[in-house]
Amino acid sequence: MALPLRLVRLSDIRRILRLLKCDPGSVLQSFCIRFRTWPDRYFALFVTPGLTLADGQAITPRRRLRSRFAVPKPLIVFEAFLTSSAVVALAEIGDKTQLLAIILATRFRRPWEIVAGILCATLANHFLAALLGEQVANQLDGKAFRYAVAVSFIAMAGWTLVPDRMDDDAPRESRFGAFLTTLVAFFLVEMGDKTQIATIALGARFHSVLAVMAGTTLGMMVANVPAVFLGEALIARVPLGVVRGLAALLLLAVGLWVLAQTAGVLPG
Repeated sequence: MALPLRLVRLSDIRRILRLLKCDPGSVLQSFCIRFRTWPDRYFALFVTPGLTLADGQAITPRRRLRSRFAVPKPLIVFEAFLTSSAVVALAEIGDKTQLLAIILATRFRRPWEIVAGILCATLANHFLAALLGEQVANQLDGKAFRYAVAVSFIAMAGWTLVPDRMDDDAPRESRFGAFLTTLVAFFLVEMGDKTQIATIALGARFHSVLAVMAGTTLGMMVANVPAVFLGEALIARVPLGVVRGLAALLLLAVGLWVLAQTAGVLPG
């Protein structure tokens, strides 16, 4: 037997809230903000004075900006992923790790094992780099540190314009096979490289280890997988000067963006 539906009256809701010692206006206001889309939530929390969070704490102007309603987490993660991918993909063109990929592909003739080695080495190296950047940012958070992060991006823009050369003592074919040789060689060559330094700076900027690691790894694979399969023909056809210039401009833009946010010119 179906039970008859009963409409809940507004007076009943007020009576329940009164028994629970809740302010009907605050609860209704919080409910409405929670179910808005994120830009409306942001402006409602930013503009409207005297709002409270679900735990009853008042939202001050500083807290409004850092409230979980202000900037949605998926948007920050997506921004970190895209920025990291673009920065590393451009910075890796003509880099010594890309030259190493070409050398390994020429010597081993096992492209899929080399690609797997590059992927594993990049995941391990860039996870540690992004984690280091995030932890340093958590410990040294402040205007001085944010200015240092901005300057590091600007400095890397100049570093990107300098072409890399592969040393003569590149790894030779060994009994460990293509995968292990590529894994060890890429991990070691990437230490102190511009893409690793960029990953540290990106981890400090976005405070999102997994998003930065995924983005920088995608950038490395976009640059290195074609190099493994096409070899020196890729380097001969790609205008390295133009690509380095684009990478430098992107790093410079990120540095100036962080600088403007720290100075208060742009919203942080």
